[in-house]
Amino acid sequence: MPHSDLLPSLLLKLNENQLALEAAIMELTNWVEQRGSGDVAENVRGALTAIDRNEEFIKMTLAVMMAPE
Repeated sequence: MPHSDLLPSLLLKLNENQLALEAAIMELTNWVEQRGSGDVAENVRGALTAIDRNEEFIKMTLAVMMAPE
């Protein structure tokens, strides 16, 4: 398999890892908020908005890269 064929699969796995990390961080954020650190939780949620903002573009790009030519 040529290295160029591996790139879409690699990017897909990296995206999956990114989304898993986002979910884990959100769980921790909720835990922190329940213990009275609402400001910290809100700051973390704000930082995670970049993942949400970029998710649809990443999915569309990966779909195009993985589609047969």
